Amino acid sequence: AKKVNRAIGYIRVSTQQQAEEGVSLEAQRAKIEAWCLVNNYELTNVLSDEGISGSKSNREGLLKALGELEKGNALVVYSLSRLTRSTKDMLQISDQLESKGSDIVSLTEKIDTTTAAGKMVFRMLAVLNEFERDQISERTKLAMGHKKEQRECYSPTPYGFKTVDGYNIPGTKLQEDKKEQAVISKILKLRKSGKSLRLIAEDLNNKNIKPKRGSQWYASSVSYLINRVA
Repeated sequence: AKKVNRAIGYIRVSTQQQAEEGVSLEAQRAKIEAWCLVNNYELTNVLSDEGISGSKSNREGLLKALGELEKGNALVVYSLSRLTRSTKDMLQISDQLESKGSDIVSLTEKIDTTTAAGKMVFRMLAVLNEFERDQISERTKLAMGHKKEQRECYSPTPYGFKTVDGYNIPGTKLQEDKKEQAVISKILKLRKSGKSLRLIAEDLNNKNIKPKRGSQWYASSVSYLINRVA
């Protein structure tokens, strides 16, 4: 009997990433299904993590996918960033798959570890991805820090501040908005007490506290605010 190649798909998206990149869970699934069809792989399962970022230890879908893989199976992902953004996790996953005799296929980067060259490229890209991300983060922090020192306006004006002259023009001076600063303090206090991002967002919406933009708070917007002021 002809050997059947089997694959397990893994898809992931967070609310913020989905809005920015437009790569929905459905789109990722469709790409994986198409690849399996063209390359004669039987797609036995597609596991997902929705609205979750962070390390692989926090993601049930990924852990289940890794657990289900058997010798000769392939883990197929839309891109390495859907798998993990951590080089440490990426290399751990690579070692785990290698010990099982399983492979990884990333469609965006055209990586296929069924070949020695594919394995080498996979490890190199993992390191380069983290280096690039750290550089972007470093540049952003430096730029934000300079604007904060100068009390200059970001575009758009960040939550907790207002422009001195009332206009949202880059380069104009900022001053603290006392009401919004009080809301920030409340958010940080709730988070420190162990309240989830979703419950904090619900609490703000129930009390009719509006964000700077949009009509309501979401877990992603609360997370963004906490990370910005941290």
